[in-house]
Amino acid sequence: MNMPANPQWIWIALAAIAALVVIGLIASGVRRSRTARLREHYGTEYDHAVKHARNRTAAEEALLARASEVKQFDIRPLNASERDRYRSEWQKVETQFINRPAMAVVEADELVADVMRARGYPIADFEKHAEYLSVKHPRVVEHYRAGHAVIDAHGRGAASTEELRQAMLHYRVLFEDLVGFGGEDIEQPISASAELSDSRPERVTYGRRDDDRLRR
Repeated sequence: MNMPANPQWIWIALAAIAALVVIGLIASGVRRSRTARLREHYGTEYDHAVKHARNRTAAEEALLARASEVKQFDIRPLNASERDRYRSEWQKVETQFINRPAMAVVEADELVADVMRARGYPIADFEKHAEYLSVKHPRVVEHYRAGHAVIDAHGRGAASTEELRQAMLHYRVLFEDLVGFGGEDIEQPISASAELSDSRPERVTYGRRDDDRLRR
């Protein structure tokens, strides 16, 4: 013979279920809010992180971790003397593009790394540099990735002179943002008016500092 259910226990069970539902809704809302904040801050870098992570949660945790790591660095803007010196070096790099486009793109990549170190970023490989940059420069880090991808493609013999020209323009946008007054992140799409002269293809090994390199 079945005993009648105790109304008190029924209400307790219903209250527990309701509490779990509320907790789940709150947790879901927190996750959505975190996702929205990270998407707004990182832009395309958010999609890059998700694409290369196990899942969205892992990607968001990685983005939060890199932001926490960068907070430990003593990042500073360049002073006037440093800005003038780096702008002079950049002009030399761009001038070299006319005759040696591949070498100029490599020089641009290395000059950007030099500027990062001067501003307080630690020595690191390209991927780490891109991650660090994405925290304070999320709108232009995609230019860094695009430019570096052309260097990699050229190393495989798969980059044209036009692609090298585009890479140089990507590096110019990033360089101006890093060297600019105060180091504020500014979204700068490449404009058609900011073109460089084309030249013949040239093979170069990334990172090699040989005698015919631009001397700084």
